[in-house]
Amino acid sequence: MSHRLEIRLNDQYRRKLEAVLAARRAPAAAVLREMIDRMYEDICREERQRAALELGQLAVEDVPDPETLCRQLDRTYEPTHIR
Repeated sequence: MSHRLEIRLNDQYRRKLEAVLAARRAPAAAVLREMIDRMYEDICREERQRAALELGQLAVEDVPDPETLCRQLDRTYEPTHIR
């Protein structure tokens, strides 16, 4: 199911959006979906890094290296505040 979204942009943001659309040669909806996906992934990455830092501060033995831990957290958890 799709939902309709209406946004208002001032002239500056409209020009920026038009430049992005021209560079991507894609419709606004596709570009906005891509932007949302990228921001969502950024937020997920930040949440995993925060969780890894918190785990790193615990007195736990045998903590895996950060990349392994990040992959494990990614497979196990999603950010709870974005749904």
